[in-house]
Amino acid sequence: MNWKLARRVHLYLGCFFAPLLVFYVATGWYQTFNTNRNKSLAEADSWVEKLASVHKDRVYPSAKATSYSTKFFEALVVVMSVAVLLTVGLGIALALKAGASRWPVLAALILGVVMPILALWMGQRVE
Repeated sequence: MNWKLARRVHLYLGCFFAPLLVFYVATGWYQTFNTNRNKSLAEADSWVEKLASVHKDRVYPSAKATSYSTKFFEALVVVMSVAVLLTVGLGIALALKAGASRWPVLAALILGVVMPILALWMGQRVE
């Protein structure tokens, strides 16, 4: 593998999609902790609720709009998703290649899988 090229692809994909990823993380965070969700686009009053509508419904609610097309935004999200998967894979490969020792990288990867599973499992109440 050409590691110099891999670093460059990782850098540019990461920088290009970083704003959209931050947006999705922020609106997902909002939705995780806000249980009072709007049922329709017309109910989105604040700018935060409107941004959350982009996350959920793939549109930015507007009083002037009579209809919406989500095709272009959906295509961008598909491209972003593929690019993020590629960027994450490149990042893991670069992390394994760059370090003198692979065990801290492998330990972090294992913890990154185990901790969310453990957090969900610990939140279950069985009666």
